[in-house]
Amino acid sequence: MAQLTVRNVQERIVRALKERAAAQGRSAEAEHREILRAALLEDEVDFAARAAALRRRLHASVDSSESIRADRDRDTTA
Repeated sequence: MAQLTVRNVQERIVRALKERAAAQGRSAEAEHREILRAALLEDEVDFAARAAALRRRLHASVDSSESIRADRDRDTTA
């Protein structure tokens, strides 16, 4: 796993990080990792969950086979 060093962070941000970490029962380092994960990967997880929900919803309500057959029949008779 890689390491990340962050320099020149304002003292009030460091304090806020430590307070937030304590409130979550984590170390400041673990909280920093969670903040980075949430900021950078949350969209991927969110997108995957939304896409799966959409697939489930569409799978249950749409049967395109009839429409495809009708299009094919129309193409062969034209």
